[in-house]
Amino acid sequence: MRFVLICVWLVLGVCVHSAAAQSAEPDPVANPGRPTVSTPATLTPPGYLQFETGTIAANHSPEFSSQYGLNEVIKFSVASRLEFLASAGPVAHSRSDGSSGNYAGDVFLGAQGVILPGEGSKPTIAASYFHKVYAGAAPDFDLGSPTNAFLLLASADVKGFHYDANAFFNEIVQEPVRRAQFGQTLSISHHLVGNFALSGEIWHFTQPFLRGRAVGNLWAVSYTARKTLVLDAGFNRGLTSTSTRWEAFIGFTYLLPHRLFGK
Repeated sequence: MRFVLICVWLVLGVCVHSAAAQSAEPDPVANPGRPTVSTPATLTPPGYLQFETGTIAANHSPEFSSQYGLNEVIKFSVASRLEFLASAGPVAHSRSDGSSGNYAGDVFLGAQGVILPGEGSKPTIAASYFHKVYAGAAPDFDLGSPTNAFLLLASADVKGFHYDANAFFNEIVQEPVRRAQFGQTLSISHHLVGNFALSGEIWHFTQPFLRGRAVGNLWAVSYTARKTLVLDAGFNRGLTSTSTRWEAFIGFTYLLPHRLFGK
């Protein structure tokens, strides 16, 4: 029943968003940041609102035995080199130690700015900052939940391959203790056939309170239904004893095809 409800939620979301696209201008192009851990250094088109919506199922993590949740990221670029972001986990169903419950997730607000624009094989370099504005009760994944996060990002296209590389500098808090967390991610994608693309990613994060390291390998397939709508599905496999063992996800990125301001 849970799986059916999640599928219905995704289909309804696509239908609602797609209905608005009927009268869309063909010019804007979505710039998906999901489903990889890595975030592109490039921004969404200025003046347009982008939604990254999905669901994730995971098992065998340090804080839960299984969890099913929804996630949402909203991006809005106010200029060609400045973007504002909001990220939230509206609800998650978790099971741990024989008990289960439904919980709200964390909410983050942040901004991303392009430091050095690039094109082709010349990388775009950017930086971003996030702050947790609401601490939900949902158990955290192996990466933890930073109170403050600073990222350095690079993206480029090289010989038919696209890569996104991130370096994370996070502050993890378990009152009254505050500790630093460091992470690195590298995602590489390549066009397959038609509108399909394949992404592979390796990522690593320190776990300051567990005195361990979380490492994972992620694979995903995306399908560009139209310039403003990209569907995705994939899985992640944890590679250390303190990593979430399995994660499966499905979702979509939708760029609202009506400019909110500007020409």
